[in-house]
Amino acid sequence: MTKLTLGSLFDGIGVFPLAASRYGVQPIWASEIEKAPISITKRHFPNIHHLGNITKVNGGEIPPVHIITFGSPCQNLSNIGKREGLTGSQSSLFYHAIRIIEEMRCATNGTYPVIAVWENVMGAFSSNNRLDFKAVLESFTNDEMYP
Repeated sequence: MTKLTLGSLFDGIGVFPLAASRYGVQPIWASEIEKAPISITKRHFPNIHHLGNITKVNGGEIPPVHIITFGSPCQNLSNIGKREGLTGSQSSLFYHAIRIIEEMRCATNGTYPVIAVWENVMGAFSSNNRLDFKAVLESFTNDEMYP
């Protein structure tokens, strides 16, 4: 049986890889730009490949994985933020994760990833009069993602 693999975008301190590894899923790569969180992930997962800045990652050129996880920046979606929503400079990075998923699916003829998990704040459900969450759902069901 093939071992499930995971890639983590906006990895932070590697919470998704840590949880997945406890259930036999093998973390392969991660994308994060902050040095302190990267050092924590490297300590727990010395063999994980670090991709760096998500805006420079091409999903068709990285190792395909069964599961892609991401907790894209929430500053613009949070109830305590300015509520700029997905158009805000940080939260709009969500679309880079979707792009990477689409690129990987295209490069693997729709085989990978099998699962994509997005984690965010409660404000994601209500920002922009709930239209941002609608945009998130539509991004995951976009026909281009499923060749």
